Amino acid sequence: MPLNIPNLLTWLRILLIPVFAAVFYLPATWLHPQSINLIATLIFAVAAVTDWLDGYLARALNQTSAFGAFLDPVADKLMVAAALIILVKFDRVPALIALVIVGREITISALREWMAGIGQGKSVAVSFIGKLKTTAQMVAILLLLYHDPILQVIDTHIWGTWLIYIAAILTLWSMVYYLKQAAPQVHGEK
Repeated sequence: MPLNIPNLLTWLRILLIPVFAAVFYLPATWLHPQSINLIATLIFAVAAVTDWLDGYLARALNQTSAFGAFLDPVADKLMVAAALIILVKFDRVPALIALVIVGREITISALREWMAGIGQGKSVAVSFIGKLKTTAQMVAILLLLYHDPILQVIDTHIWGTWLIYIAAILTLWSMVYYLKQAAPQVHGEK
C-alpha cells in the first residue's frame, strides 16, 4: 500500500465515518439537535471534498496506484451508505430510496470488479450520467443532514427530498447504462 497524500485523504474519509455516525448518538444533553445536524453536515462535506481532492492530487502529483483506485470508491460507498442509513433512521429518506442507491452501488462495484478482472474495466468507466447522479446524491444528502432552513428561505428538507428522488432515478438510469455497456462481455462469457 503506497503511503501518499491521496491515499491518506482516502483513509481520512474512512476514519470520518464512525465520527460522523457518533455525532447522532451523543447524549441528548451534549448538543442541540441543530448543532448535531450542522456538525454531521460539515463532516460529510469534508468527506465529499476529500473525495474530489484525493483524485485530483493523485493525478496532479502522479501518485495514482492500484490500491488507491480500489480504496477510493470503497470509501465513497461506505460514507454514502452510512449517511443514508442515518437519514433513514431519522425519517429523512425513505428506506426504499436508500436501498435503491446502496443496491446500485454494490451492483456496479461488483460489475466493475468483474469487468476489470476480464480486462474490460474501461467499458464501465464513470459516465456523465454517473457524475450527475453523484452530484445530485451528495447535495441531497448534505441538505437532508442539515435539515434546518437556510436563511429562513430554503427548505432543506423539501429540496433534499426532491434531489434524493432525482438521484434515485439517475441511480437506476446509470445502472442500466453500465449494464448495457457490460452486456457484450457478459454475453461473450462462456
